[in-house]
Amino acid sequence: MNTISDQPLFAPAPEWTGRDDGPGPEHARWHSVVQPLPADGAASATDAAVLIGYASDEGVLRNGGRQGAAAGPAALRSALGGLAVHDSFPRFDAGTVTTQNDDLEGSQAELSRRVGDILSNGNLAVVLGGGHETAFATHCGAFRGNGEQPLKIVNLDAHFDLRTADRATSGTPFKQIAEFVQNACPDQPAAFDYSVFGISEANNTAVLFNTADELGVETVLDEDLMDLGPSQAAGLVAKSVQDQPAIHLSIDLDVLPAAAAPGVSAPASLGVDFAKIRAMALAVAATGKLRLVDVVELNPDFDVDDRTAKLAARLIADIVATHASAHA
Repeated sequence: MNTISDQPLFAPAPEWTGRDDGPGPEHARWHSVVQPLPADGAASATDAAVLIGYASDEGVLRNGGRQGAAAGPAALRSALGGLAVHDSFPRFDAGTVTTQNDDLEGSQAELSRRVGDILSNGNLAVVLGGGHETAFATHCGAFRGNGEQPLKIVNLDAHFDLRTADRATSGTPFKQIAEFVQNACPDQPAAFDYSVFGISEANNTAVLFNTADELGVETVLDEDLMDLGPSQAAGLVAKSVQDQPAIHLSIDLDVLPAAAAPGVSAPASLGVDFAKIRAMALAVAATGKLRLVDVVELNPDFDVDDRTAKLAARLIADIVATHASAHA
């Protein structure tokens, strides 16, 4: 059962709040520049960053995790609101999709439809999760919005999320995506192109590593990144996405060390430090080919002084700014 039960399947963008230092672009912060997406939908926004929330943790429950990620979108908006903005790139808020009771599949279909509409007008979709069940819905929508052409996936995560299960969970999204893409593009054997950085060998069984091998997944362990500097880590990702026409970046906040990011569904015992995760994410954004980014598994119930929310907000703000620069 989803932990948020008093919201409709879809709700329009909430009012943003934050520090107000005065009028004018020199005082711009996220809360002062984000505009609600008008009722006519994504057609009103072109070449913009369009945020959409996904208040869901039913998938986390199904996966045996600690719930609370359904409150992630509100916490991310709150942490983003006061961050300064130094460009004129348009930013819109398309509202929030909420899983109704245990109907995960219904909310995934709704989120997928809305993400597809966002991408179809050339926008960058920024999805505020939510458990990692978010990624299956967003990728299916992005596939449609990208003219039914495959997207390269870069996942910054301690877990493969390639589990096989009777129904969708937060541990199955990339296995589901593999099946979806292979069915949608039967004449393209390499249509499922998935790279994951930050994998914890201790937290993924041999079955999952075997599944990754069978699917041709590029795997980089957390320990492989330990001795690299941020620029070296960014170089690995840049090489992975080179010449890719469209990219889906998924960031599971449990890739960060638990001491830095305690507010997640499944804390990492080792993790990858923030400077490297940020550098890798910005390497993707700098290509100008990023179409979709989802930030997932923020669990405010377990956060300390909003540390995790603030790190996630900084990632989102920097990704959007770097994407804007690439499109200037």
